[in-house]
Amino acid sequence: MSKFICQVMLALVLTLAALATTMSASAQTIPDLRGTWKGDSESIVLGGGNIHHTPAQSSEEPEFRSLPFTFTVDKQDGRRFSGTFASPRSSSKAIAVVARTGTIYLVDAEGFTQGTLIAANQMELCYLKQSPDARLASCVLLTKQP
Repeated sequence: MSKFICQVMLALVLTLAALATTMSASAQTIPDLRGTWKGDSESIVLGGGNIHHTPAQSSEEPEFRSLPFTFTVDKQDGRRFSGTFASPRSSSKAIAVVARTGTIYLVDAEGFTQGTLIAANQMELCYLKQSPDARLASCVLLTKQP
């Protein structure tokens, strides 16, 4: 191949790569998250747990638990949103943001949660707690209700 053809091909490849990057960045739009989201947690608790997973008696051994959760999102402005995160035992106001990568950062009265916006109608939220009397790791796949 001639040097000229190689340069043209290289320029074409670089242009297509730049175009694909621009298209994927602009394609990342935040869907309307307002509404009711539901799912069951998959949790492991050692010790006292938290307001949702507090056992009747603290255990010396890790315990697998599952609870139904509802996240009602009532406000949204672009990537920022807020609502109420609730289980049968408790509820708290939560505020959150969605990063351009689809990662969700949420904070409520219990602490910090990190998650992923999987689709317009699905998000996974994972919470960790570590304290002298409790350890907890929990994820919940939430689906937006029609």
